[in-house]
Amino acid sequence: MNFIIYDLEATCWEGKTPDGLTQETIEIGAVKINSYGEQVGSYNRFIRPVVHPYLSPFCKSLTSITQDDVDRSMRFEEVCQEFMEWADIENEDYYFCSWGSFDQKQLINDCIRNDMDYDWLDNYINLKKQYRDIKKLNKPVGLKAAVKKEGFEFTGIHHRGISDAENLAKIFLKHLDVWQY
Repeated sequence: MNFIIYDLEATCWEGKTPDGLTQETIEIGAVKINSYGEQVGSYNRFIRPVVHPYLSPFCKSLTSITQDDVDRSMRFEEVCQEFMEWADIENEDYYFCSWGSFDQKQLINDCIRNDMDYDWLDNYINLKKQYRDIKKLNKPVGLKAAVKKEGFEFTGIHHRGISDAENLAKIFLKHLDVWQY
């Protein structure tokens, strides 16, 4: 069994998403952990948005992703196919795990927009929801707060796919035997 601990970054705008603007994934960061709690790989790719190809100043500031990063990248279909191959979903039992439901919904929306199957995302664990239940919290907490609550230092750049995935992996591993799937 492999657990794909992943995080996405998507196009975004300050405040509410302006009417008619659709978010697109611009980065996938992931860490693969086997059932023994060993990290067996990592994945990080930028994605070139096509519906709204220019990143907003807010998005660039929030994520530290530059216009050059996405301009030099492959489109969603290519990166998604590569990501599925890296995750080895054809040969291994797996669960995709993210902090909250946004990441799964965003990948599904991108797959639909690109006329791709998305049933591979059915094996999914919302770690944010389960963490709230495990810790008996009144309300959910953000990833950075949860990392600190668990006694870890948040490393890397917050709101970057690979950094958020690596930090989420710390929480995942600490509670490896507790997650429900």
